[in-house]
Amino acid sequence: MTEDNKPFVKIIIAAHKKYQMPQDPMYLPVHVGAAGKLGKDGKPLDIGYVKDNTGQNISDKNSEFSELTGLYWAWKNVDAANLGLAHYRRHFSFRKKSSDPFENVLTSKEASRLLHQYKVIVPKKRNYVIETLYSHYAHTHYAEHLDITRKIIAQKYPDYVQDFDQVMEHREGYMFNMFIMRRDLVDAYCQWLFDILFELEKQIGPKTAKMDNFQKRLYGRVSEIAFNVWLWHEVRTGVLKASDIKEVRCIYMEPIDWGRKISSFIKAKFFGQKYDKSF
Repeated sequence: MTEDNKPFVKIIIAAHKKYQMPQDPMYLPVHVGAAGKLGKDGKPLDIGYVKDNTGQNISDKNSEFSELTGLYWAWKNVDAANLGLAHYRRHFSFRKKSSDPFENVLTSKEASRLLHQYKVIVPKKRNYVIETLYSHYAHTHYAEHLDITRKIIAQKYPDYVQDFDQVMEHREGYMFNMFIMRRDLVDAYCQWLFDILFELEKQIGPKTAKMDNFQKRLYGRVSEIAFNVWLWHEVRTGVLKASDIKEVRCIYMEPIDWGRKISSFIKAKFFGQKYDKSF
């Protein structure tokens, strides 16, 4: 706890179903997309987690915003000195202690120690090797999403355009919308991000009717890249120093089908086959 009795750090875990969760009280499982979900008894579905349709929320946008409905809920409703986002199948890990992945999940003690040294904790960068962030998105999703996002940034936040252009040429980036940051940074980021995404929604919204359920989740994917733009800008302008940012391993709670993942990556790049599911 802080001197004013706030939790020092709170990490929400975005989940759409019941799943094993870390027992550390730092973690707060959140049922994302809870709005309108009914159980077999016809009553509002209750999986035992805090619902993202309470307080100020955008829960009804979950089918297109994915875990961002959880982030928005946390931004508006969780009071903590540091705030973060993880996924039920993906977590931060400071060190490997066991063959059981849940024993390796970042603890509150480890997070506290890191946050006294750094202002931002992010997962280690994902390297696309033969793709830039822009080309990978264009091959697996639709380049138009990023092109319109750039126009919106140029209108609303012109100082970020050069950062956007630079990040699009990068071959690696911080993915999954995962981070842990000081509260004032979370406020600044979320204000910037959702202002852009809500405008993007106005411009692209009608087109999602023709997309499959996987491609509809475009706002959650655009935000992965947008986070890199925002962070790059904060470092470039001196709000943050590169030394304020700490990369930490991201671990998976389930096996990854690397064969399918690599195959889909190649098909998207060389044969124009868009992704149709997560891996």
